[in-house]
Amino acid sequence: MNNNDKMSSPQKTHDLPRRGFLGGLLAAAAGGALATVPAIGHAAAKQAVALDRAKWAPRNHEMVAQMIAAHGNQAGKRPYAVFDWDNTSIMNDCEEALLMYQINTLSFKLTPAEFAAVIRQNVPPGPFSKDFKNAAGNVVDLDSICADLDADYAFLHASYKGLGGAKSLEEVTATVEFQDFRAKLYYLYEAVNDTHGVNVGYPWVIYFFANMSVAEVSALAEASNDAALGAALNKVKYTSPSERPGKAGVVSVTHFHGIRLCTEIGGMMDTFRNNGIDVYVCTASLEDVVAVFATHPKYGYNVPRKNIIGLRLERNGEVYRNAYLKDWPLTWGPGKTVAIRQELVAGRGYGPLFVAGDSDGDYDMLRDFPETQYGLIVNRMKNGKIGELSKLAAEQMQSAGPRFLLQGRQESTGNWLPVETSIKYGKTAPQLLTS
Repeated sequence: MNNNDKMSSPQKTHDLPRRGFLGGLLAAAAGGALATVPAIGHAAAKQAVALDRAKWAPRNHEMVAQMIAAHGNQAGKRPYAVFDWDNTSIMNDCEEALLMYQINTLSFKLTPAEFAAVIRQNVPPGPFSKDFKNAAGNVVDLDSICADLDADYAFLHASYKGLGGAKSLEEVTATVEFQDFRAKLYYLYEAVNDTHGVNVGYPWVIYFFANMSVAEVSALAEASNDAALGAALNKVKYTSPSERPGKAGVVSVTHFHGIRLCTEIGGMMDTFRNNGIDVYVCTASLEDVVAVFATHPKYGYNVPRKNIIGLRLERNGEVYRNAYLKDWPLTWGPGKTVAIRQELVAGRGYGPLFVAGDSDGDYDMLRDFPETQYGLIVNRMKNGKIGELSKLAAEQMQSAGPRFLLQGRQESTGNWLPVETSIKYGKTAPQLLTS
């Protein structure tokens, strides 16, 4: 999962070109043109490392191939790379897709009383931020929307045969109570994160796995992945039924459906491993959820389970509790750096050679390790701290020794583009930086 980020100590940069270069570069990139860069031993790098060109921006491919050739297959000090997962290694967010899948299939093991406790757990009471208004223009508050969800879930629990009732999923999901439940629970997820930040919101959303076993959540995650891979990439607006306003009123929320594999990331991971560079994933989603995606052979990433680092829940044996694991960092933003230092640097004595990310949640790990040669940023044209790094990467696009690399993507297809510019969902013009 991805969101805003906090500032940490600056990482050194390499060969920063003159400030005036960025203006001309932006003008060229707006037309989709890739700036010409000096040749940097391209043929030699291609011979040394079989990194599939696929849809890489040519210069990024050049730089990464040369890095592998220079640092791979070292005796003793084995290098490693760290990848973010959501919107870096895949298109879109598998945790958010799983939340919507969990809602649509009513895959909960919570009593109405337990559900009522979870939706309020660690969320400060009172109104949400000013952006979260109902159809009447009033700001929604936690108590009102939770009261509506209490009533919806009690009805669904008593009705659905997979919970406490006798009706089929098809029958139950046709009700206004379910339509209200889906819109308001996903709305609540967005409101909690945007109002109170991911330190509250990211643990909160995984508390819905309480009373489920690791195997049950893994099976649910696999089913969600497969459904999202087969679905269209499509932003859908969900509005709660006007005939069931409840206390919160009528609310609307948008979910970006669909997931796509990133063959360039999967191929790069294989090339790293084939050249003696270990591959790790550091994610702000539940570690066990991402492990299904990153390790299962049918998805093609083939990351060892022990190399997945992410959010963790307390468990009773194999059964999850609605409690974040004590003394484990929240693996987002600064917490990713903490986890990498704790799990990897402490044992190896050095940081990652390469880091890939896309958002403010990756800002710190992209820049905090002096051993990192390249931070690859999947270009989502975002503001915030990742916007600062993206601008720096744009300024370094003709440098012989860049610290950050921008990689373009087309959001309507989920595919990388062979340029540094990206095309936003619903748009046709390529863009280098946020406007």
